[in-house]
Amino acid sequence: MFHAPDPGLLRLRVSTRAVIGIGGAVAVAELCGMSLTASIVGGLAALLALFTVQDPTVRGQGLTTALLPAAGFPVLALATLLHDHPLPRDLGFLAVVLVGAYARRWGPRGHALGTFAFMMFFVTQFLHAVPGQLPELYGAVALAVAVAAAVRFVLWPVERRTPPAAGPAPLTGLGLSRPTTRQALQVTAACAFALALGQVLSQDRWYWAVGAAWWVFVNTTSRGETLVRGFRRVLGTVLGIAAGLLIAVPLHGAPAPTAALVAVCVFGIFYTAGPSYSWMMFFVTVMAGLLYGLLGVLHPGLLLLRVQETAVGALGAALAVAVVLPVTTHASTDAWIQRALHSVRHCTTEAAARLAGHEHADPAPHAAELELLLGRVRLSLAPLLHPLSPLRARKARARQVVALLDDCAREVRGLAGIAADAEASHDERLTAACWRVEKAVEALTSPAGAGTGAQHAPGEEHIADVTALVHLHAIERTLAQLAVPLGGQPRRAPVGDC
Repeated sequence: MFHAPDPGLLRLRVSTRAVIGIGGAVAVAELCGMSLTASIVGGLAALLALFTVQDPTVRGQGLTTALLPAAGFPVLALATLLHDHPLPRDLGFLAVVLVGAYARRWGPRGHALGTFAFMMFFVTQFLHAVPGQLPELYGAVALAVAVAAAVRFVLWPVERRTPPAAGPAPLTGLGLSRPTTRQALQVTAACAFALALGQVLSQDRWYWAVGAAWWVFVNTTSRGETLVRGFRRVLGTVLGIAAGLLIAVPLHGAPAPTAALVAVCVFGIFYTAGPSYSWMMFFVTVMAGLLYGLLGVLHPGLLLLRVQETAVGALGAALAVAVVLPVTTHASTDAWIQRALHSVRHCTTEAAARLAGHEHADPAPHAAELELLLGRVRLSLAPLLHPLSPLRARKARARQVVALLDDCAREVRGLAGIAADAEASHDERLTAACWRVEKAVEALTSPAGAGTGAQHAPGEEHIADVTALVHLHAIERTLAQLAVPLGGQPRRAPVGDC
């Protein structure tokens, strides 16, 4: 995991910046004479400002960051006012869950604001905050967001040197079939289950179950993705508890070593968030144990309860995706694969037009989009590719699909590079080859034509010196091979039906 590719050392720089930003926020709170509770709230606010704000432009990131207090302050007030009234508190928390999850329909900004609102309610339960502390908590959040923004946009503007890639647009739908609407209902059902059963386990720490259920649904769209993410969350938590017993408990909340280890955990959270959700949860769990040590309530029984509550949250998520408007892995994967194939077609068409002399034609955006879509395909197929998956035949087909799509992406990148060459000239064979690619994609993505196309063999032209045609013919061959796992038995034996 720590050897995962890190082009431009972007993860390293973002992780280091997070330590500086969060450490700075906590330091400012302490210098202002705020309480430990306010300092922890400020640290969490800074972490969320640096972790959840993922708009594709720096300007968009700045606006979302500025809006975080507007989303968090009302929730802080609601959570503190209802803290000593269990039933209204529980109903209020579920209302925040529903609205926060539904906000994901507005893209990265909605996701960041919804998550920030949820975590403000969560941290109020974690710290048992009361209305009298609201002014101090507001001040801590405002200062933390300001410090995080200063570090992100002024002191260390990483994104200005390396703009973050915008994720692919989410899958669409209407009414209850809209992914964000469906997931909002699933998340609310999962959190309601987690809240009820979590309170059976503990009247004081039930919120861990709700938090686990909420985070399991982040960046998932299908039943299989959610189940795998729940498993990884429990695994990371168990490993983190084991480390907490060895690290956090013996410290007894000693400030200096605890602060240093929290900084290490913050770095680990940001550095591992992309490559490994289990490792990220490991660092989150260790950090939570260290914070409990600072609060003077840490003991082995509390860490064991953390595992139990996390398992309850993961179970709630599993039940919700199985019962509430379920979406199979196959349905989700099929949609992402079709979008990836259409991206291949658009890229080849734009490349041919560019080589034919159309200056405004540009295959590069489609090639970049294809890379992002393949990331979504891999995420959607994760349940089948998991080492513990018992579906060997489907796992083999899933691996074949991923390998062939990777081959497509490699050839598309090469084709886009050739098209960008101002010296490249038009060859009439490009038109014919692009037409065959278009027909092959149509055969793979059309239910009526599935399994009947994408079988064209490359032409017999001499292409040794025509690099663009080499890439196009390679794409043709790959699409023909994709017809087997995708089109041979498109409905009777789906790639990812789980």
